[in-house]
Amino acid sequence: MGDRRSRAGELAGGGNPLGWFETFYQEAGDDLSKIPWADGRPNPLLFDTVDKLALSGGRALKVGCGLGEDAEALAARGFETAAFDISAHAVELCRSRFPDSAVEYRVENLLNLPAEWTGAFDLVVEVYTLQVLPDSLRRLALPALARTRAPGGRLVVLCRGREPDEAIDGFPWPLTAGELTPFTEELGLARDSFEDLVDDEDPPVRRFRAVYRRP
Repeated sequence: MGDRRSRAGELAGGGNPLGWFETFYQEAGDDLSKIPWADGRPNPLLFDTVDKLALSGGRALKVGCGLGEDAEALAARGFETAAFDISAHAVELCRSRFPDSAVEYRVENLLNLPAEWTGAFDLVVEVYTLQVLPDSLRRLALPALARTRAPGGRLVVLCRGREPDEAIDGFPWPLTAGELTPFTEELGLARDSFEDLVDDEDPPVRRFRAVYRRP
């Protein structure tokens, strides 16, 4: 699995910061063991937060649907769920794995989302997408995320974290807490919570988990 993560890093740093996702999924084919983030379950750090929010349904958007577990868990909690990935093969995998799903799986680009998604969602979840984008695209991704939430809607962000003076050791690329401040300082969101935590992976990984609300 380490070799596949290294391959993802090689592709991500190879000058095609968005196109590499499709290349990576195509190389994996239908062998999910070749996809490092294929845990076979919804992300527990995400749904610990989602469940605590105790939202009563509404519309949800899953950013970077991957293999679909998070999107399916949102739908199971009563959300009318849309989920997208820039990789067409990833979306095909989601549709084939969950043929009777109520989730609307689509091929979309975070930096160029459909106009009808502006202000449309009561819950938006972003898990580990920002950390695989170079800095120049992260700066564009934040306002794209902010635009999707309906008034009063929540945005949950989960990413690897680091200190500003900490060297970045390989892929994916952790964020500093300061890289998330544009949500509140420039994009008009209120921060409901921010956690700096260590997960239970082996070895453990430092994560930031934040919830933002559109007033």
